[in-house]
Amino acid sequence: MIDWDDVRYFLAAARGGSVRAAAKRLGVNHATVLRRIAQLEERLGAQMFEKLPSGYRLTAAGEEVLELAHQMEASSHLLETRVFGRDQSVRGLLRVTLTPILATHLLMPDFADFARLHPDIELDILSSGELANLTNRDADVAIRVVYDRQTLPLNLHGLKGPELFGGVYTSRDRLAAWRAGAPDPFRWIVISMHGIPEWASEGEVRTTGLPFRTTDAAAQIVALQQGLGIATLPCFVGDADPLLVRVPGTDLHMYGTLWLLTQGETRNTKRVRLFTEFVSRRLAAHTPLLAGFSVSRE
Repeated sequence: MIDWDDVRYFLAAARGGSVRAAAKRLGVNHATVLRRIAQLEERLGAQMFEKLPSGYRLTAAGEEVLELAHQMEASSHLLETRVFGRDQSVRGLLRVTLTPILATHLLMPDFADFARLHPDIELDILSSGELANLTNRDADVAIRVVYDRQTLPLNLHGLKGPELFGGVYTSRDRLAAWRAGAPDPFRWIVISMHGIPEWASEGEVRTTGLPFRTTDAAAQIVALQQGLGIATLPCFVGDADPLLVRVPGTDLHMYGTLWLLTQGETRNTKRVRLFTEFVSRRLAAHTPLLAGFSVSRE
């Protein structure tokens, strides 16, 4: 059977008129072109070129092979196009697990873009505080904040993303009123199960001993926007909200690193690879916001 690669080298030499031109076109050395053409000639039992001072000229046999080689090239291109098209028209269910705050405040626009690019993929976004078990196939992809890489299960394949930072925030209007001398005290607004993180400080403001508790991040953010006090938030939430501002005198804190996690053979499926590569690029673009590099609106 004729090797299509040998035919490609023959075509390049025929079009370029020399071995040197073919080597440059194909990005190989001179000897490789000669060897490939010699293999084709040996296979067909005929000489393809005459070597002249002006370059290479096709023999009669070479002229006949050239016509068929063009047909082979056209068929090869058609095959690649059809296979590529079939490969891109992936379909099926893709389940992605992540926290609600990552979904609603950062990645949902990116998920929407991915869904528009791949309409045959059925996206199931599992935005929950519960940790899905990838080994049990509860989800195909997990987007998680990991503080210590060593805690990742060995059976999971991880694609490392940017580092995630948080800060202490309050309402812009509330801070302006405090600076103007308003006596209304600040409260810590906390999620009941978490409380006040050890790293968080009050900065230049002072809080009362009576916290305001919520059961979830969405309620906490609304309470913060209403001017009830101060709270810790990821920078991608606090810095992106025009109603909020960082509390003066407070520092940022690294929560951990974002990871895209998959398990076993799942990661080899086309729709999973397309998704993880797409989201990885989007996360890289979000790096300044995730790290708190955006301009503070104090």
